[in-house]
Amino acid sequence: SAFAPPSSRLTHDVARPSALQMSTDSEAKEPVKVGVIGCGRIGIVHLGAINKAPGVRPIVVSNPTVSKAENAAKTFGVPKFTSDAMEVIEDPEVDAVWICSPSQFHADQIKACAANGKHVFCEKPIATDLAETVEAINACNEAGVKLMIGLQRRFDPNFLRVKKAIEDKEVGDPIIIKTCSRDPSPPPYEYVKGGGGIFNDMAVHDLDMTRFLAGEDPMEILAVGSCHIDKSIEDLPGSEAFDTATCIVRYPGGVNAMVDVCRQSSYGYDQRAEVLGSKGMIATDNVYPNTAKIYRNDFTGNADMPFDFFLSRYFEAYVTETEAFCESLVNDSEVPCTGVDGLIALVMSLAADKSAAEHRWVKFSEIIEQVYCASPTECSLLVDSDVFPDGFKPVKSLSEMGTIVVPDVDSQKKEGSFMGKIK
Repeated sequence: SAFAPPSSRLTHDVARPSALQMSTDSEAKEPVKVGVIGCGRIGIVHLGAINKAPGVRPIVVSNPTVSKAENAAKTFGVPKFTSDAMEVIEDPEVDAVWICSPSQFHADQIKACAANGKHVFCEKPIATDLAETVEAINACNEAGVKLMIGLQRRFDPNFLRVKKAIEDKEVGDPIIIKTCSRDPSPPPYEYVKGGGGIFNDMAVHDLDMTRFLAGEDPMEILAVGSCHIDKSIEDLPGSEAFDTATCIVRYPGGVNAMVDVCRQSSYGYDQRAEVLGSKGMIATDNVYPNTAKIYRNDFTGNADMPFDFFLSRYFEAYVTETEAFCESLVNDSEVPCTGVDGLIALVMSLAADKSAAEHRWVKFSEIIEQVYCASPTECSLLVDSDVFPDGFKPVKSLSEMGTIVVPDVDSQKKEGSFMGKIK
């Protein structure tokens, strides 16, 4: 059962309708009540942001190690805590759930939230399996609940400034997009083993960023990988054996994007973006703990190294994305980073993996056309199959994703019901 911290036990109000179902004309709008699953590093960052967001109130947190949930509840004044994620999802007072648990639990927890009518924020990935990703998205969309995916770099002020420059034509039309991600030090062997490879657990953020900046769906990718830093991983399968990788992504209109990632950078966390346009260029620098510089006869430059931890580097982005979903809940506005955004990021990373393995350009349609859905929430992968189900029509491009993905709740409001469209 859920526990209430003795020091912060609150009296529960009489059950009321969901905050999102209440009239916007009411003088005192009921706050959106939130539950958080996972009280690790990311969960705590999100919980802190939720606690400060207007119109939103966290009422329950969970963590398998219940002492972590209890500590989080005491720290942020949350009235209930539990070791069981399902108690958060099934809590009748909860309107929305933040899923900050390990990746292997995401899809099932998203589906459970949809079944219980809860809006969902989920850290990426939705799932590592493509079919299960589509099922989880469709579960939310059929239930009419919002689903936002945590691709936090989209909310980083540096990358947002580059996006604004593109949208405002400050550098003309994009020609080349470049991003790089280089970690301060390589992760341990056990983290890399079974992690899905460098394209899935690292480059996926950069691949998504190229799509975010391009403002278009990509067409194809060429990827290569190698091992330079940690030779112990060379015995791992596929792209898990890479600690360094490079991708070229082709977009409509002849725009090319280049991504390089490496698991070690001797000079700190290196996260930059650059766009060459027809009238100029815009580029970001790394983020430093301060702006102090040293000037000597043998050195001129920053007094300190760039941030060397992802939570330090992207803390503001994590907070901003949380605030963005809170705003979407309070105002019932469109979600800024959708389930389809998370799905396409996964498709891009899987295509990169396939390209590196087969040493060729891979069209993104080759990945998504493998998905067959007997119903919106019953999907499977048809890999290397000569026998296809009756009525199977493969998705030929990312723009045709609507043939397997039900429109989300925000799109349904604008376009009418999904069932009405297919009658």
